[in-house]
Formats: sequence, structure tokens, C-alpha cells
Amino acid sequence: MKQSGCTVYKDRHFSCEECDGSVSGGFDAATSEIVLCQNNIRQQSHMNRVVTHELIHAFDHCRAHVDWFNNVKHLACSEIRAANLSGDCSLANELTRFKFGIKEHHKVCVRDRALRSILAVRDVSRETAEKAVEEVFDSCFHDHEPFGRIPHSKKDANYAYRDFQNRDRYYTNL
Repeated sequence: MKQSGCTVYKDRHFSCEECDGSVSGGFDAATSEIVLCQNNIRQQSHMNRVVTHELIHAFDHCRAHVDWFNNVKHLACSEIRAANLSGDCSLANELTRFKFGIKEHHKVCVRDRALRSILAVRDVSRETAEKAVEEVFDSCFHDHEPFGRIPHSKKDANYAYRDFQNRDRYYTNL
């Protein structure tokens, strides 16, 4: 985040609150604050996914200057990236939802989760949300920044972090 021009202060940019319904968290673009719903998060692994999901929104807000309120394609892209990179669509999570498939299931899950998120936060028709997701899906699904890869496991996340640490090493040695 800092390298993208946005400094994060954990005491200012994170808030734990009581939330309505089954919402687990959110990103408030006006204050650049991540909200964690303390009454709806019951496990550490769930909290890790929520924090990662919302940090991806914060990263997109900083890096891409997302127009959250006026451009549904911007929102769709960030939701696709967050679902893809946060672990929302891991095999373990999908099994607990009784959703499984073999071929291309990760993509199906990412599409579904992005669509659900858009409909939860914006007053748009299902058709408008589906169209936005479809139009930006390929480019946003393949945008793995800041990880460089989809961290399917803790091992993948460690590799991504190692790659991040070594990203400038090649040019430094020239």
C-alpha cells in the first residue's frame, strides 16, 4: 500500500463494529477505512479472508482511484479481484457452502461472489451487475496485484511474499 502512495495506519484504517445481517466486513471509500463485523466473524480464518478481501479494495482504491459510486464496472473489477485473491473461493470454503465443481469452478465462484457483493452494496438491477461483471471479468480476474499470483494456500502466500521482497533484485544487480 505504501509503495502505491497510500500509508495504512491500523489504529485509523481498521474498525471493529456490530453489523446487520450476514455482512462480514466492508471498505468505506470516503474514510479509507476497513470495517470488520465483530458479530459476524467467528473464526480466525474467516477474519483473515475478510481482511484480505477488504485490503484488496483499499489497494484498488489507492492504486486505481476507483469510482465506487458512479462506475459499476470499477466496483465489479474490485469485487472480482477481491473474490479471486482473498480465499473467498477456496476449495475448502466452497465445500462448506456445498458448492463444488471440477472444471473452471474457481472462475464460477469468483463471478458469483462478485455479483453478490455488487447487489449487496449498490442499488442496481441484476442484469446491470451481471453485464458489468462480464465486461471486466477477464482483465480483472487476471490482475493478481499486489500478490503476483492467486494465493490458494499459505504456501502460495509465502511464495507471493518472497516474490514481492525480491521484485527489484534483478534490476539492482545489473
